[in-house]
Amino acid sequence: MVRGLADIGAEGVLLAGAGRAILLQIANPKVGHGVAEHSNFAERPVDRLRATMTYVYAVVYGSEEQLKAVRRAVNRAHAPVRRGPDGASHGYSAFDADSQLWVVATLYDTAVTVYQQVHGTLDDDAADRIYREYARIGTALQLPADKWPADRAAFATYWESQVRGLRPDDQALRVARDLLFPAGGPRLLRLAMPMARFLTAGLLPDHVRAGFGFEWGPAQARRFERTMRLMGRVYPRLPQRIRHWPRDHYLGHLVVDSAVPHA
Repeated sequence: MVRGLADIGAEGVLLAGAGRAILLQIANPKVGHGVAEHSNFAERPVDRLRATMTYVYAVVYGSEEQLKAVRRAVNRAHAPVRRGPDGASHGYSAFDADSQLWVVATLYDTAVTVYQQVHGTLDDDAADRIYREYARIGTALQLPADKWPADRAAFATYWESQVRGLRPDDQALRVARDLLFPAGGPRLLRLAMPMARFLTAGLLPDHVRAGFGFEWGPAQARRFERTMRLMGRVYPRLPQRIRHWPRDHYLGHLVVDSAVPHA
């Protein structure tokens, strides 16, 4: 029975939404321009994914020492985004509370969206608790606690208003293209990209999907529905050690690394 965030956060299937979360983030100009100017994560997406998921897993499941390690690493990576590589201000900051809220909001909404696609709808009590607990993903860094919308209804209002205004600009399109059509990187990653692009497109809101230039019609929509139904039948039957492998892998390496590259 799902009681809270710890009951769903370790599910590896949530990684299927990674592309959705990133594209929603960069469609916001404050976040997208900061990424375009200060980050080369599109050139090393495996490192970016590792950093983000290690941070999330450390907040939800890690020891105090592990949490401190990822907080130090994220703060070090974000510092240049605040001041710019030449020490100048460029009008956006990785420490901007509104930008942080949007990033955490995309992670939360994506996690719940993917989980419910695969496992079915959460009951209200579990959904409410997961929502309250997810605030820790942001407040473990600098997000003020009162920035997180008070409840799921308030979050829905915030989310709809933000998503409605998303229009990917040229910089967001460039980052998305570099991320989704990598020229290099591990061969396994390149082999997985067609499916990653397909899942990303299917999970995005319609107008955001169109804004990023994905081709999508009835045939793609039917294929997406079939894919998610198949995942819903197969994935929950996998052994827990397989479903939770990403969490165990990333946290297991955190003690050795003690610092997680992020930007």
